[in-house]
Amino acid sequence: MYIPFHKAHITDEEINLVVDALRSGWITMGPKVMEFEKKFADFINRDSSKQINALLVNSCTAALHLALKAIGLKAGDEVILPTNTFIATAEVVTYFNAKPVLCDIDYDTMLMNVNKIEALITDKTKAIIPVHFAGQPCDMDQILDIARKYNLKVIEDAAHSFPAFYKDKPVGTIGDITCFSFYATKTLAMGEGGAITTDNEEYLKSIKINRLHGINRDAWDRYTMKGSWYYEVVDNGLKYNSTDINAAMGLAQLNKAEWMMKEREKIAKMYIDAFKDDERIGLPVLKDDRVSAWHLFVIKVKNRDHLIEKLKEVGVGTSVHFIPVHKHPYYRSNFGYKDADYPIANRVFELSLSLPIWPGMKDEEVEYVVDMVKRYA
Repeated sequence: MYIPFHKAHITDEEINLVVDALRSGWITMGPKVMEFEKKFADFINRDSSKQINALLVNSCTAALHLALKAIGLKAGDEVILPTNTFIATAEVVTYFNAKPVLCDIDYDTMLMNVNKIEALITDKTKAIIPVHFAGQPCDMDQILDIARKYNLKVIEDAAHSFPAFYKDKPVGTIGDITCFSFYATKTLAMGEGGAITTDNEEYLKSIKINRLHGINRDAWDRYTMKGSWYYEVVDNGLKYNSTDINAAMGLAQLNKAEWMMKEREKIAKMYIDAFKDDERIGLPVLKDDRVSAWHLFVIKVKNRDHLIEKLKEVGVGTSVHFIPVHKHPYYRSNFGYKDADYPIANRVFELSLSLPIWPGMKDEEVEYVVDMVKRYA
């Protein structure tokens, strides 16, 4: 049996909507992008007292970059983020010649340790980027309290957490700006894509202009019969817009977002029930006041590297999330990060292993993964 680490749930609906986009003759940013933006915002707003807006871009990295530009990040500023994240979270900070300030994590949840944040704040700190690791939202009340105390912005890295909830609030409606990923392996997959949500009109305006070169009109506005050839560049923007082809796939995925979430929840429960009495296997800890998107199912095992190889031999794909930012040579040499400053992240990294969890996994496939993990752990 071969079980990949991830398999996107693609059906005829995705294929047909993409074909429709191709046949329409409009294959860059156009009507399907706008349709997705509205439906994505509606999906999040239905469980929120806020009325947020959504903008589609070509990646979560682009979303984070645009968010930091919107809040006015400058050279020499600092942004606090967890060391346990994909490198993009730190990378975008460096685009401004600003400094990523790394925070250690909580052992159980693998989320940013909120008790470590205040000690990292200086007069150069501009923002905090909490990362909702594996789909579980961070301790947002504490993070927002700290941010208000020091007049900082909160930009949520929600690459793993659509849909997810913190104290009944949908992720996407809590911080100043939220950034989502629609990469091929994510809970909503477009191949490549990302989205930004905010209820701040100034941020929205900045992001909308800067996702397309700083031009004050979208391509869609300029090339329809009602449009005009004339435009002005009003900011030093970027090329981060999405396309109707990606949006078409996203619309099909959005239509079954709740079903896919329930599928991942079912698989997570099967894993938890199977491993809960096995002392060799540390299970994810989900706090009672939040709902995870279950993008990842991460266990902790002492012989992690050995287990990865044995599972590979028997056809089970796995991954590791993540190599901490402070361990990458570029960041160590340029920012002076030291292992000694992140003891929990170091320990978690040595133990962590992500198991397959994707919509459409059959019960017998989950059971096979469980059997192989128990055999070789």
